[in-house]
Amino acid sequence: MYTAIILIGATGAIAAFILYFLSKKFEVTEDPRIAQVLEILPGANCGGCGHPGCGGFADACVKAASLEGLSCPVGKADVMKNIAAILGLTANESTPKIAVVRCNGSCETRSRTNIYDSAKTCAIASSLYCGETGCAFGCFGWGDCVAACLFDAIHINPTTRLAEVSEDKCTACGACVKACPKNIIEMRNKGSQSHRIFISCVNKDKGGVARKACDKACIGCNKCVKVCEFDAITITQNVGYIDDSKCSLCGKCVTTCPTGSIIELKAKS
Repeated sequence: MYTAIILIGATGAIAAFILYFLSKKFEVTEDPRIAQVLEILPGANCGGCGHPGCGGFADACVKAASLEGLSCPVGKADVMKNIAAILGLTANESTPKIAVVRCNGSCETRSRTNIYDSAKTCAIASSLYCGETGCAFGCFGWGDCVAACLFDAIHINPTTRLAEVSEDKCTACGACVKACPKNIIEMRNKGSQSHRIFISCVNKDKGGVARKACDKACIGCNKCVKVCEFDAITITQNVGYIDDSKCSLCGKCVTTCPTGSIIELKAKS
C-alpha cells in the first residue's frame, strides 16, 4: 500500500517538474506595448481593421515595422496618432470613408412583381430567388446590414424599403458591406464636407431590361463617360462606376444621366 502511494507521489512530482520545465522553455512573453495599444483602442471589436478584434489589431501594430496599411476605422486618425506615439512610428494619413448603398430602386421606381413569404433575411432570400421585383440586383430591404452594424448607423427606410446610412454614426467598419449578399454596399471616400458622387445602381442587365425593372436603373448609355473630363467613369457589364479617387465632383455626370441613377450628396448647410 505504502509502495503504491510512494510511486504515485513520485510520478506526480516528476510530471510536475516536467510541466514546469516545459512551461519555462516554451514561455511566451507578451510585449507590454500590446496592452498599451489595446487600452487606447475603442474596443468595438468590429473587425473593420481587417484583424480579429482590437486585440489582433494591437498585436499587428506592435509587430509591424511601420503603420502603413494599418488603420482603425472607428478610432480614426486620433487613435492612430496615439498608437504611433507609443510605438515610435509615424501615423499615415488616411482618407475618411463611409458606407454607401448603391441602390436607388425604391417602391415607387421598382414595382413589386411577387411577395416573399419566408425567413425575412437578405442572406436566405438571396439564396432562394432574385427578389420581389424585376431587378435581381437590388436591395431586398430585410436588414441584414442593420443587424451587422454595431453603431446603429444603418436602417431600412420604411417608405422606400432601402437601406440608408447615417452620416454621423457610420464608422466605416465595413460590417454592412460583408453582410449584404447583393454586394450593394461599398466603402467610398467620404469626401470633403461629405460631398460625394456615385452611381446608385449595380444592375448588370442590358439597358432596356434594367430600365423596365427600375426607373432609376443605370442603362449603360455612356453619356456620363463622355462628359467626364477626368476619366473617372467606366462602364462594365452594362453598369457604370465612378472612381472616387479620380472624380473632381464637378457634377456634370449627375445632370447628364437620363435615368437619375447618379447620386450627388452634400453636407447640409
